[in-house]
Amino acid sequence: MRKIKIGPGEHYVTRKENEVILTVLGSCVAACIRDPVAAVGGMNHFMLPESSSGRWGGVSANMRYGNFAMEQLVNDILRHGGQRGRLEVKVFGGARMIANGGAVGPQNADFVEAYLKAEHMKIAAHHLRGMHARRIEYDPLDGRVRLLELSMEHAHVSDAERKFLDVIRAP
Repeated sequence: MRKIKIGPGEHYVTRKENEVILTVLGSCVAACIRDPVAAVGGMNHFMLPESSSGRWGGVSANMRYGNFAMEQLVNDILRHGGQRGRLEVKVFGGARMIANGGAVGPQNADFVEAYLKAEHMKIAAHHLRGMHARRIEYDPLDGRVRLLELSMEHAHVSDAERKFLDVIRAP
């Protein structure tokens, strides 16, 4: 299997066999969406729920926001032959990684659930909120997900979350 790694603010859509998309999530959320009939699917990875401008630090970084990331992923799947009524959706992440560190993770989870409900897209599987980071591997053609909850020995995820929290708290 060819492994395609995506990070915050990225997404990937494919029709190719033998590709698995992977990411590591803390407070971020990833949506895994596919059309099993058209044999196309993909994953996104967003950091914050919404933005009206899509700007981050004075530059466009709209894929870091859930409202932009969800639209982009769905639209790319539809452009590759998917049909909205056949989409299978699985969502992951939204952990509260840092005690007293704000509610970014739960807000991301709330956002993705509300977005999908508003778009009349049923969630086929989910693993949201909680206190642990997750490693996700998604096969977009058969829909299988491998999820590994990461313990605190994976301190790099918590360290990244702390830095991210400092950035979003900055004026």
